[in-house]
Amino acid sequence: MTTHLNVTTHSFTHCTAQAEALAERVAERLRIALTERGHAVLAVSGGTTPKQFFDVLSREKLDWANVQVTLVDERWVPDSDERSNAQLVKSLLLQHAAVAACFVPLYTGAPTPEAGLAEATARIAALPLPFDAVVLGMGDDGHTASFFPGGDHLAEALDLNGRAPVLPMHAPGAGEPRITLSLPTLLDTRALFLLVTGAKKRDLLADVRLGLGASQDYPVHAVLTQQRVPVAVYWCP
Repeated sequence: MTTHLNVTTHSFTHCTAQAEALAERVAERLRIALTERGHAVLAVSGGTTPKQFFDVLSREKLDWANVQVTLVDERWVPDSDERSNAQLVKSLLLQHAAVAACFVPLYTGAPTPEAGLAEATARIAALPLPFDAVVLGMGDDGHTASFFPGGDHLAEALDLNGRAPVLPMHAPGAGEPRITLSLPTLLDTRALFLLVTGAKKRDLLADVRLGLGASQDYPVHAVLTQQRVPVAVYWCP
């Protein structure tokens, strides 16, 4: 384990160990919340990286009926679409013991994220924030959540003083239109995790933390350099 500024990195030789360790940490945060407040709120990312983590976490013995699960961002597609983050969460995380959890989707069925923004915002506002845990991922281009380079609302999404809890996002590298929680919303959490795999992402994170070259312009830079919430990075090859 290594620590730098507001970031602690946990490195694992095998991704199974990474998934098990992160699931244990997240489950611990949820248990504390359930004991202290009677409910817990978790926000997770989609993509391929968290699949094993989702499977392990879904088997944790918790009072899942009092846990609400939402997404940090979503492609603007229905959950019948194979690229839907909601579909991924439902098929891998909301299984086994976690089948009793309450899922709060960001996609509303409106024709565009702009048209569905008010409803998605209301859904997040109805959650008993702060989150007990937020689990982010990261792309090879340095994006996290739907904070994509070149995104039409990127500056607003990363503004630590911004007031919009949820924003639409269109970007060249995003594929579909997206909707995303803003950085201030993601930082309204008791625990913040960044789950990454592969040597390329490890090196990218190292560049970001050292402030080298173009890495200062990567959206994930804003997450790693903020001082509101410590970031725990979980990495495996």
